[in-house]
Amino acid sequence: MVILIFGVNVCAQDKKYKVQTIAFYNVENLYDTINDTKVNDEEFTPNGKQYWTAAKYQKKLANLAHVIAGIGSGDNPNNSPVIIGLAEVENRGVLEDLIKQQLLIEKDYGIVHFDSPDRRGSDVALLYQKKLFKPISYKNVGLYKTTTAVAEEETDETTEDKPDTYKGRLFTRDQLLVTGMLDGEEVSFIVNHWPSRSGGEKKSSPGREAAAVLNRKIIDSLYYINPLAKIVNMGDFNDGPYNNTLKKTLGTKGYKDDVKPGGLFNPMEKMSKEGDGTLAYYDSWDIFDQIIISQPLLGKDYSSYHYWKAGIYNPVFIKQGSGKYSEYPLRTANGEVGFSDHFPVYIYLIKEGKK
Repeated sequence: MVILIFGVNVCAQDKKYKVQTIAFYNVENLYDTINDTKVNDEEFTPNGKQYWTAAKYQKKLANLAHVIAGIGSGDNPNNSPVIIGLAEVENRGVLEDLIKQQLLIEKDYGIVHFDSPDRRGSDVALLYQKKLFKPISYKNVGLYKTTTAVAEEETDETTEDKPDTYKGRLFTRDQLLVTGMLDGEEVSFIVNHWPSRSGGEKKSSPGREAAAVLNRKIIDSLYYINPLAKIVNMGDFNDGPYNNTLKKTLGTKGYKDDVKPGGLFNPMEKMSKEGDGTLAYYDSWDIFDQIIISQPLLGKDYSSYHYWKAGIYNPVFIKQGSGKYSEYPLRTANGEVGFSDHFPVYIYLIKEGKK
């Protein structure tokens, strides 16, 4: 947290505001080098396809720490995100290694993580600065089989080699719900990584639709408990802001004035319309990485935390510098360790500070 003096459109000039950065980052295969026989992680072992050595793993950790430390620094200098949701992490161990990196260790991040039944062992997680956020409750919410939607992750797996607690669940990432006190105010965070587009967008869409239905149920349950619930719903949705899963099932709106009580605002919709992106495929950019917020965070009373603005963090150092994929996210390829195939996204929450 920092205190800045600046003008906000809806506020008087020259007031002091506390600024909190909330971020999400798909870190693309943050795996250790150890072969876990319970998941398909052989690719990220010293003898696997990626020749994933200890040196490469350490380079990956350092690269990610460099990114995380800088997210949101344009308007929130000298402070990394107070909350960051992560996708594609293998286990708690890699998270512990990440928060111990030189650029992050002084931030004293805490971890919320659960193993989910994804067949590659890929999970979501939440990191939080302990001095500013105090978790009250947290749970992982699994996606179960339905008669109307089956995620593509299930197609070639059975439950025979999974723990009993996984029976009936689809082999995809759980949705992580964390509620706590952000600088004294209750806020709930949901971290998502919805089923991929493997096999094509149309073929794989039922899995994401099922994930969207589950996500909306979680949000509605929070609204039911508290109609003024402040909710930050973040993740790699594997759909863009204009797909039906976001626009129809979640009911997101791209303009704040259109959001009604119980509704959701998606600031990434405008970015998508303007041609911005967090990932690219065959020269086509899209925003799968999004942060969506509940209507109570849109208020203009800055005596408590409210939404200010959003962004995509894409400095030059995390982009391909030249060649066919110039300006794309600099990922790990051809034996060289990069950052990720996604750019992180962030929002700012602000409130008036002490004068």
